[in-house]
Amino acid sequence: MRIPAHSVCTAIRDDIVAGVYERGGRLTEELLARRYGVSRVPVREALRTLEAEGFVVTRRHAGACVAEPTEQEAADLLEMRLLLEPLGAARAAQRRTEAHLKVLRGLVRLGQDRARRGGSEDLRSLGGWFHETLAQASGSPALIAMLTQLRHKIAWMYAVEAPVSPAESWTEHGAIVDAVARGDGERARAVTALHAERATGAHRLRFPGKGDRADRVRTSQHAVNMSGLRH
Repeated sequence: MRIPAHSVCTAIRDDIVAGVYERGGRLTEELLARRYGVSRVPVREALRTLEAEGFVVTRRHAGACVAEPTEQEAADLLEMRLLLEPLGAARAAQRRTEAHLKVLRGLVRLGQDRARRGGSEDLRSLGGWFHETLAQASGSPALIAMLTQLRHKIAWMYAVEAPVSPAESWTEHGAIVDAVARGDGERARAVTALHAERATGAHRLRFPGKGDRADRVRTSQHAVNMSGLRH
């Protein structure tokens, strides 16, 4: 049975994000085909896709290699997310379905429950599912694809510290859902922007440059006023 190239692409991408392949390391078609149990054809197609996404580069005399993004490129990704996630939330307020709302509300309940009990790994997974569902609710295939790619690349380049107050973070998630449920696009945009800005400060580069003392991402010093998000 021929394994689709997109499945091979997902597997290679996941391994790059997980650090199985070192940055700058070679990705030979033969070794990849053997690792994933496929022919070289889907591997070749997958590498082309991953090059277009920025995970892979082709080098003269070396062939396909894992990309080595600069710190500026990494910082740009977080800035892009600060712009696109609020846009996605605003679109979700206009286009979400009842099914989307049901999933989002369920995730908020689970997140708030886990935040009370502790368990950062569960909260990280729930947060990822929340933002993935919120993007899906935007009803924009192009925006969904961009946000998905951003999440993968940010996960590859950054380690994320657990929030100081997980309960407060999930209160923000709840405020986003409330705005989306009411169809208030502007409020959904504003609340998501504040939430994304707060979350950005918890990101630490996995591969800081030599001599870089401040690998923690700098973000706005303005505090997020949650009292205004609960109305």
